[in-house]
Amino acid sequence: MTDLTPMTALGAQAPAQLRAGALTITENMGLALASLSLRDAPAPIPFGLTLPGPGAWVGGGGVAAFWSGPGQWMIESEGRAESGFAAALAAEAPGCAITEQTDGWTAFEIDGPPEAIRALLEKLVNIDAAGFAPGQATRTGLHHMGTFLIRRAEDRLAVIGMRSLAAALWHALTETAKRQGETA
Repeated sequence: MTDLTPMTALGAQAPAQLRAGALTITENMGLALASLSLRDAPAPIPFGLTLPGPGAWVGGGGVAAFWSGPGQWMIESEGRAESGFAAALAAEAPGCAITEQTDGWTAFEIDGPPEAIRALLEKLVNIDAAGFAPGQATRTGLHHMGTFLIRRAEDRLAVIGMRSLAAALWHALTETAKRQGETA
């Protein structure tokens, strides 16, 4: 029988991690993602989570959500990438369109002092890095890739990009963080 050992988006059995200067970048292979679209249904409160408005991210009770377009959100759950999360979300949001997204995206979590995260953002993306506060999320271009950025806390930033571009995204994040660490 074929060996069906799970692999990370970067092609390894264990998540990649790099410490560069004050920043730590970690591949988050346990993050489950599912998109939720309203159709004609009223906005649900899946898992007790009130869905955020444009540019916002909200989390609690092991789940989180960020706005991705009018009547659309991406719902996250840590540690449930292999659990059929979309089916659980569908039970929480009757009448809504739910689509499994976990295998289409990869997430990298960046931890470090707020000033180091802000400096990294200033080098990588065209957003107001100083104004990108905890609880905010946006879709933007990072090098040649479309990504979602989520400011989970003052000292935590998530970068979610297409799984097919995981190696390019990892390279952009880690090389920029290394250069930043050399000048700090």
